[in-house]
Amino acid sequence: MDFREKIINLLATEAKLPRTDIERMLSVPPDQKLGDYAFPCFKLGGNPRDAALQLQKKIKLPAFLSRIEIAGPYLNFYLNKSFFAKETLTHIKKLKHNYGKGNSKQNIVLEYCGPNTNKPLHLGHIRNMALGNAAFHLLQFQGNKVHPVNIVNDRGIHICQSMLAYQKWGKKKQPDKKGDHFVGDYYVMFAQAVKKEAEQKKEELPKEAQEMLLKWELNDKTVRTLWKKMNGWVLKGFAQTYKRFGIAFEKEYFESNYYQHGKDLVYEGMRKGVFEKDHTEAITAPLEKYHLPNKVLLRGNETSLYITQDLYLAQLRYDDYQFDKLIYVVASEQQLHFKQLFAVLDLLNKPYAKNMYHLSYGMVHLPTGRMKSREGTVIDADDIMDEVSALAEKEVRSRYKNLSEKEIKRRAEAIMLAAIKFFMIKTDAVRDIIFNPEESLSFEGETGPYIQYTHARACSVLHKAGKRTVKIDYTQLQQPSESSLISLLSQLPSFVEDAAVHYRPHVICRYLLDLSQAFNEFYHACQIISEDKKKMAARCALVDATRQVLANGLSILGIEALEEM
Repeated sequence: MDFREKIINLLATEAKLPRTDIERMLSVPPDQKLGDYAFPCFKLGGNPRDAALQLQKKIKLPAFLSRIEIAGPYLNFYLNKSFFAKETLTHIKKLKHNYGKGNSKQNIVLEYCGPNTNKPLHLGHIRNMALGNAAFHLLQFQGNKVHPVNIVNDRGIHICQSMLAYQKWGKKKQPDKKGDHFVGDYYVMFAQAVKKEAEQKKEELPKEAQEMLLKWELNDKTVRTLWKKMNGWVLKGFAQTYKRFGIAFEKEYFESNYYQHGKDLVYEGMRKGVFEKDHTEAITAPLEKYHLPNKVLLRGNETSLYITQDLYLAQLRYDDYQFDKLIYVVASEQQLHFKQLFAVLDLLNKPYAKNMYHLSYGMVHLPTGRMKSREGTVIDADDIMDEVSALAEKEVRSRYKNLSEKEIKRRAEAIMLAAIKFFMIKTDAVRDIIFNPEESLSFEGETGPYIQYTHARACSVLHKAGKRTVKIDYTQLQQPSESSLISLLSQLPSFVEDAAVHYRPHVICRYLLDLSQAFNEFYHACQIISEDKKKMAARCALVDATRQVLANGLSILGIEALEEM
C-alpha cells in the first residue's frame, strides 16, 4: 500500500540502479506543484534531462499515478488523488492498530535502564528509560520478538558507601519514604562526611568503605544481611518508578550474581593465544586491528574489571535467548567500552560478536547545569514526574470544571508521561539535551501533549459527527490540505521501517509532529461537519484515519493516546 514503495518498485525495474540508491534518492518535493515524489536522474548517465525523458518513456503509467512529468533533471510523480485517498484510508481502516507494522522477524535482546542500588533513578535514567522503551515498542511494531532486560548494579564500593553511612548514622531506622530515596540520602550523607574529613586531612571513611567491600566479597554474614535489606528497599522503590513510567522487564540481571564469572572467558582467550600478558601480568586484548586501544581484561592480581563481567553477561544473554541482535541502551560516555567489548568478543570468535549494537545517547542537563549524585544535586526521576504531573494537573483543572478527581489525576499522569517521554525521545539520541519541564508540557509546539491534543481533537470531531451511513466518495478529497494529510498518512510504514532499521525513535517523533501540523492545517482549512453529506463522510474518513495513525505512532513511543484532554 505504501505508494513510495510502489514508485521505488517502478524505478527499480526501469532505472537500472541499485534499489538502495533509489530509496535514498527518491524524495518528497517541497512544493506539491512539483509532484508528490521526485526522482533526480543525475546517476543515469549522460545528460540528466535526456535520461529523465528516456526513463519517462519506459514507465507504463499505473492506476495509482495521474501523470509523470519532467522538471529539469527530475522525474516528478503525481499520485491519482482519488485512487490514492481510497487506497490509503481503506487500508488504515482495515488494519487499524496494525497499520504501519513491519514483517521483520529478528529475535532481539534490548538492555536498558542499568541503575545502581545506592540511589534513586534520576533524570539521566529517565532519558534512558524513554529511549529504551520507545526502541522496544518500535522494534516490536516492526515485527521482531523483543526481550527487554535490565542490568542492576547491586555491588561495589558505591553500594558499600550508602551501607556504611546507614550503619553509622541510620540507627536501624526503617524507611520513612520511598526505599530508593531513603537509601540515596545515606549515599549523599557519606559523600558529605568524606568532604568534611578531607577538610580535616582525614581519610577514614573511604578506608572503612573498602573494608566493608572486602567483607562483602568474603561473604561476611553481617555485611551481607545489611546489603540484602538495603537492596530490597531500593529495588522495591525502583519497581514503583518503573510501573509509573510504564515500563517492565522480561528479566533482570544482577551484577552480584555474575561479576566473577567473566574470568573463564579471559582464560579461554589466553589458551587460544588471542590475549597476552603485559609487564604487570595483566591479561590484555590486542585491539590494533580494530583501530582501538588495547584493553586490560584481568588485572595482574586476577581481579576482574567491568569488561570482564560484560564478556560473561553477553554470553549469558546469548545462552538465554539465542538472539539475532543484542542492543545496549547506554550513555555515550561508554562508546569506547562497547567498541572494545564487541572487538574482544570477535577475537574470541563468538557467533554473536557482530550482532551487537550500542544505542548511544547524550547527557541530560537542566537549565541550571550539570547534575552530581554525590552532592545531592541530581534531580530524581520521581521528583521530575511529580513536578510535571502537578503542572499537567493544573492545566487540566483550568480547562475542565466538572471532571472527577480520579479522572483529573489520570489525565494529568498520562499528559505528564507524554511530555517527559516525547521530550526525551524527539532529539536524535546522540545529542545532549536540556530538559525544561514547562516547555515539555506545552499543548502547542513540538511536544507530546500537542500530539495527544491533536488526537483528542480528531476524536472530538468524530464524536460530534455521530454515526455516518453515507458511502464514501473519495473524489471529494481534492483540497491541497487533504492531499498533504493523506500523503503523510500513507508514509507511516516507511517511517517505521527507517526508524527501526537505524534504531532512531526520534524519526517517529518528527513524523507525528508533521502529521499533527498537517491535520490541524486541514482542520482549519476545510469544514468537516456540514450539510454536504458526501463531503462530510469523506472528510470524517480522513479524520478517522488520522486519529488511528496518531494513536499507532504514540503507542510506538510508549505514550497513551487520550480521547479527551
